[in-house]
Amino acid sequence: INVCPTAAFVEKNFTQELFKKLADPNLIKIAQIAPSVRAAIGEAFGFDAGRSMEKEIAAALKKLGFDYVFDTQFSADLTIMEEASEFLERLQGKGKLPMITSCSSAWMKCLEQFYPDLIDNVSTCKSPMSMMSAILKTYFASKIKQDPKKILSVAVMCCTAKKYEAARQELMVEGMPATDIVVTTREIAWMIKSAGIDLVRIKGEEFD
Repeated sequence: INVCPTAAFVEKNFTQELFKKLADPNLIKIAQIAPSVRAAIGEAFGFDAGRSMEKEIAAALKKLGFDYVFDTQFSADLTIMEEASEFLERLQGKGKLPMITSCSSAWMKCLEQFYPDLIDNVSTCKSPMSMMSAILKTYFASKIKQDPKKILSVAVMCCTAKKYEAARQELMVEGMPATDIVVTTREIAWMIKSAGIDLVRIKGEEFD
């Protein structure tokens, strides 16, 4: 998508749907953001590639209308712990080796379509995005004493394949999508600009 010279490839855009949901006072709006997004989003605002915009993006998402903003890096740590635990079990003969990570939704789709013989080698762990979303609609909903059906779980991700991952039926939690909407770095940059938020001069905030 980034390098297509004729714009024949575009992501499926969820910005208008997200703007509508953010305006709904009955929803608890929660965003999670992938580490790579905060290192890339500065380019859309004239900064050098790789500049960390961690606190700025957290503040911008709050200004957009999110009630909570979480760092997907937290659930990436969970993924590492779970994968390590699973690897130890497989090492003791309780599964196939070598064990292959399941973090990348594009890789998972490729493997399922073209290398189905390797499916048993793939970790049973969800990706960091899907782990975080599952936690938001179970543990976190309980912690803030809210009906998980009222939670809008939004993931700001670097990869368009995450949109496909969010739609997978097997990742639903108690009959609900764990991740309701996925937007890319480009989409969230456009939304921030459209809302008139000045990411260059914004006062940074911490993640929840």
